[in-house]
Amino acid sequence: MSFDLKTLYELLPSLYRIRDSAVGQSLLTPQVRAAIAALQLQAVEAVDPDGEAADGLRLQIDELQRGPLKALVSILAGQIAVLDENLDQLYDDLFIETCAEWVVPYIGDLIGTKGLLPATDAPFSQRPVVANTIGYRRRKGTASVVEQLARDVTGWNASVVEYFKWLCTTQYMNHLRPDNRSYIDLRDRPMLTWLNTPFDRAPHTAEVRRIGSLRGKYNIPNLGVFLWRVNSYPLTMATPYQVDMRRYTFDALGMDRALYNLPVSEETITTLATPLNVPMPLLRPVLHRGLSTYYGTGKSLAIYAGGQPVAAENISICDLGDLRDASGQVTGWYNLPQDKVAIDPLRGRLAFPATQAPPADVLASYHYGWTADIGGGEYSRSATFATGPATVVRVPTDMPTIQSALDLLAVSGGVVEVEGNRYYFETPVVHIAAAATIELRAADECRPVLVLNGALEVYGGAEAAFHLNGFLIAGGYLHMPLLGPTGGSNALHSVTLQHCTLVPGATPAIGPIAAQPVLPRLVAEVPDILISVDRCILGRVLAVGGSTISITNSILDAGQETEVAFADLSGQGPGASLNTINSTINGKVYTMILNASDSIFRSRLSQYDTWPGPVLAERLQQGCARFSYFPPGSRIPRPYHCQPASSAVAVTVQPAFTSLRYGDPGYYQLSAICPVAISQGADDGAEMGAFHLLYQPQRIANLQSRLDEYLRFSMEAGIFCAS
Repeated sequence: MSFDLKTLYELLPSLYRIRDSAVGQSLLTPQVRAAIAALQLQAVEAVDPDGEAADGLRLQIDELQRGPLKALVSILAGQIAVLDENLDQLYDDLFIETCAEWVVPYIGDLIGTKGLLPATDAPFSQRPVVANTIGYRRRKGTASVVEQLARDVTGWNASVVEYFKWLCTTQYMNHLRPDNRSYIDLRDRPMLTWLNTPFDRAPHTAEVRRIGSLRGKYNIPNLGVFLWRVNSYPLTMATPYQVDMRRYTFDALGMDRALYNLPVSEETITTLATPLNVPMPLLRPVLHRGLSTYYGTGKSLAIYAGGQPVAAENISICDLGDLRDASGQVTGWYNLPQDKVAIDPLRGRLAFPATQAPPADVLASYHYGWTADIGGGEYSRSATFATGPATVVRVPTDMPTIQSALDLLAVSGGVVEVEGNRYYFETPVVHIAAAATIELRAADECRPVLVLNGALEVYGGAEAAFHLNGFLIAGGYLHMPLLGPTGGSNALHSVTLQHCTLVPGATPAIGPIAAQPVLPRLVAEVPDILISVDRCILGRVLAVGGSTISITNSILDAGQETEVAFADLSGQGPGASLNTINSTINGKVYTMILNASDSIFRSRLSQYDTWPGPVLAERLQQGCARFSYFPPGSRIPRPYHCQPASSAVAVTVQPAFTSLRYGDPGYYQLSAICPVAISQGADDGAEMGAFHLLYQPQRIANLQSRLDEYLRFSMEAGIFCAS
């Protein structure tokens, strides 16, 4: 029997329910009555009165006019639902496939799977390791089981190389191996394509250094385990950046960005991974030879023009590099096509033939390399959406523009949900009534591009809140002015940014919006405002003292370590109180009160700098600095387990990153040569900075602890980061 609210409430006598409804009606405020009237109007005007959307509206109306007795019954129903769910979960906990995550180690103990480091809230689970332990042991000693073990333990794509197969050896004449050659065939283009990659099959001379130290590879007992830390992220039916009538870049901001393949799952455990099974950049020769494998709807790459897919036979793979004049200025691209559509996968460029009419409505589905679920993308973000009854207005389904949808919800509050992966050329102004909340979000598994031509200004009454979720915002900046449009004070209470990118650095001309120089991406003039930034990428932040900004699992990039990343409105004085957790900040910081944990501050003073230090906190008696990296000369609260631990190691203990260029797959990813004091310097042994949430040291340590059980006698494995 179901014990939900409706069932329990209908068990009460009708007299009590009628009286409860009357009491609930009498307690309604004018604001709630106005909201109910708006919802009733939407229910009447619904396209499908019996559909799910209309049922949701009626449920919201019922919630708003609920009486005190029904409110009490709802509490009882909620507790019964908790108890019912707990009973179901107790049964599910008997099986590894359905048990809760905390039960996994206990089931692992029953079959001897031990020694795995826990990682709270990690994006990977130990469940596959425990579930497949029996299968591992049946196949132990084979390269395929080591590869599957690496994939299950770390949650990354993996491949294994048996290096003894590719050694130059003197052969025994009675047992010749024709494939074991001691030379490289320069005509073998497929083999030459994969040189110096995990799929290198060229013969090598022996290396006597140990593979465990990551210094040697090719030797008889050596086994290489390669892990792909960069994943392949999709964008479906996205608008590419238009250079001119026939030239485009896949990246929406016009950057050169390599295209990645869509990894194909291996069908059996007995096979080793190939380049098709791991996330890798699409190389020109590979895409040319395997165009039917990688190109097409539902595959790694697809192009659409005029609403129709471009056929594979009309695609040409080539190098679309920059064509320069005598002075070095870029005047175009070389190798422009004459009769086919040209794609350069390494630069992420696209060109249509000059002999045909310019295409209309060009769209592209492709994959790009990225490290984690931050900054927005086609990954699920539904867990971060606002909960509870709220009016949802979809753009462009319900309203044609973002501004019109925001205006509709200015009084009652609600959700504006933007659909698709296209450009939106708007500079909205957000007005929020007192005690109301407006959430402007991208639809789940969508990443629209909002191109601003100025400031996205947010005004609100007392206790008003604004949420921004899932956008790539090019140009302009998010602005909370001190005064409202009519001259009164802006009483906005809080602003929350989640899974957004406010593009750091300058932005090119996009459509009708002109190119814009480097600007602050977040400016807060309202005192006492609370700003929360989670899993975002943004440029410089200027905020008035008295406000509070909290940054978690995010990247704040001023472009150069000598530029100002965080300060007051002038860019020279102490700004808002700054709380950072698991974040990376590139640039100088001047804050009123600093609370930093597991973060990296990459800052440096220029030659003639007037600042006394690269990271400054005005009030040293307040705040804390723990398990973080601060450059020498910083003025911060008394540090606790921060790096560098002393001036003697300041030169050697510095963060090293794979790339500092926004758009690169390894953007602010800690390099493999980063000092251990930083790569394992967080309070839980994970890395400092924005990618702390990946728990990379724990993943690799768990794999190292499990390898010996499955290696053949005398074999030794080395773990390498392939990306």
